[in-house]
Amino acid sequence: MPKKLLQTNLLLLLVAMIWGSAFVAQRLGMDSIGPLLFSGLRFILGALVVLPFLLYRRHAGKVSTPFLDPSLLRGGFLLGLIVTAGINLQQAGLLFTSVSHAGFITGMYVLMVPLLGLLIGLRTNTGTWLGAVLAMCGLYLLTVEDGFRIAGGDWLQLASALCWAVQVLVMGYLAKKHDPLRLAFIQFVTCAVFSLLAALLLEPFSLPHIVQAAPALLYAGILSIGIAFSLQAIALQRARPAHAAIILSLEGVFAAIAAALFLGETLSVQGYFGAALMLGAMLLAQLWPQQPQPAPGTEPLHCLSTGPAALPVSDGQTVVMDVATAPVPAAASADALPPDSDG
Repeated sequence: MPKKLLQTNLLLLLVAMIWGSAFVAQRLGMDSIGPLLFSGLRFILGALVVLPFLLYRRHAGKVSTPFLDPSLLRGGFLLGLIVTAGINLQQAGLLFTSVSHAGFITGMYVLMVPLLGLLIGLRTNTGTWLGAVLAMCGLYLLTVEDGFRIAGGDWLQLASALCWAVQVLVMGYLAKKHDPLRLAFIQFVTCAVFSLLAALLLEPFSLPHIVQAAPALLYAGILSIGIAFSLQAIALQRARPAHAAIILSLEGVFAAIAAALFLGETLSVQGYFGAALMLGAMLLAQLWPQQPQPAPGTEPLHCLSTGPAALPVSDGQTVVMDVATAPVPAAASADALPPDSDG
């Protein structure tokens, strides 16, 4: 394997490890503060991480359109509402299910994206349908407990995955018209504001408790969003799509490993088999041979990662987003347009 390709794959592996382990940070943070407050503070950090990139690109003349464009603000606000629902369902679900379950169930959004795309006329392939069946079998084995009961937290994670899938489709549409990085910043701020407002109404608010949660907040907000996003942006510009699909799909595996190491979580034999089926389903859907490239505007959706997400954009461009927990756009592959191109 060429040295540069090996370095790229190692960067992607590090990204998957950070995103998978971020589930543990999300869970530990709620030992001190509530899920709404954790999400709000985390997304403030995410917005602060993205802000210097926005200012630099503006100063360098890479983006010329006004930031306060009404259409851009409306689109970012809509995305922010979707992300607010998705991240807080995921965060609350972690109170009632294991990190391992959350990591693998979140990955189900990869299959939901093309299936929901059928509702707006986008085509999908046989691999997606086979992957959906395989994933449903894996989800059953992973989540169904004695008495054929599914934990409430698993339902919340599944609802969160549905939100991420909707967010992918909406972002895919809006990124054709607007700068994805600006959209990400607006959705971060929107999510932070609404999560914090809800937290003020529904959760206790204590500065000492926030300080106790600071390590988890810093990891989830700065490392998971900021550093992992930057590494992903670098790596995916020169990664081979098949390699990226395989490596980034390991996010759920790293979530399970981190949960075992830091939280002492384990799965039953049935659970591990179900998780393996779900991972196989994600890979099957992503790596299934594609049909000849259709005309622009009719291209099917393809996802490279298990956490929100690889976003389809016009004319072969793909925007890849921060995985598991907080979407951040970046460049997708060597064939993609650079992230500096203005939508």
